[in-house]
Amino acid sequence: MTESQHVLSARSEQMRGLTRALDLDPEAWGVVLLTLLDRADALFAIKEASTGRYVHANSGMQALLGRPAEGITDDDWVDPAAGAALRAADHSAMVQTVPQVSEHRFEQNGQRREFSVTRVPLAPAGGGAARFLCSLWIEVTAQRQSEAQLHLALQQLELQQQANEEFRREVQENQSLRDSVTGLYQRGHFDDQLRREVDLSSREHREFALVSVCLDPLSDEARALGPEARTRVLEALGRLLRSNTRAMDASCRVQEDLFAVLLSGVGLATAHARMEGLRRQCATQIVMLNGNDLGFTVSMGVASFPHTAHSQEELLQAADAALTQAQRRGGNHVTLASIRFETE
Repeated sequence: MTESQHVLSARSEQMRGLTRALDLDPEAWGVVLLTLLDRADALFAIKEASTGRYVHANSGMQALLGRPAEGITDDDWVDPAAGAALRAADHSAMVQTVPQVSEHRFEQNGQRREFSVTRVPLAPAGGGAARFLCSLWIEVTAQRQSEAQLHLALQQLELQQQANEEFRREVQENQSLRDSVTGLYQRGHFDDQLRREVDLSSREHREFALVSVCLDPLSDEARALGPEARTRVLEALGRLLRSNTRAMDASCRVQEDLFAVLLSGVGLATAHARMEGLRRQCATQIVMLNGNDLGFTVSMGVASFPHTAHSQEELLQAADAALTQAQRRGGNHVTLASIRFETE
């Protein structure tokens, strides 16, 4: 006899001992069990093993089934794949002498739900093979969602740590070119690259885009955590800006919360699409400090040369004006600069 079988035998003997000692009606155990299951909001059901038809379900289980349980099978309330998985678990449990636990997931009313199901064959009074199988369903949907979110957060934190290490190495190699917090180019280097891009685009008659980016005001909770919270957010924004630009592009930290991105050879529509993707990444980025998710958003103004401006100064002004419009719309927004039309 296995250890699990010994445990079940001991429990049976314990129940019989309590029944004798307290002079209980044997049926009292069934009443106690069903009452406790209902009070605990547990889902409980009994099936006929040979047909898979339900013969009993408590109120919680009937709510899950969405109909009276008696006489129906799992194919009547779940899709064929889920029904097949439930039948396989039932058949496996019927040939075991100890409780079997399995997890099942399915779509119900457009919602993904997950359950941990414990199955135990019911021994008949006269001995012999079990005819019925009881199952206890515990919903674990919220728990699995929390675990998935935690896993995603840990993955992001690991990626952030890797990016921080790469950034520190780059900063050590390029102290004079990059900002120490964000890892982005200093303003002087960026201005040089912008001048070269204007000259190149003018000679070859090709376009490029300039984006003004501003960090939106942090939440009250983030501000309450002090300067370290702002530093963490700026580090995260710097990583996202670097990962969303190519080798021929450039991004820099212009002021405390103001940034600029140069997208070489990119038109206005493409630049807008890329920056909209960056905006969404910022809004969903997990930035942790002392167990708190800081969260942040950015506003952006997108201008292009030569469609919205014909000189470097006009381009900077157009991008800043578009940024101001994005901020006036409440932040967390990407706004395009107006296209200039030449008059005769």
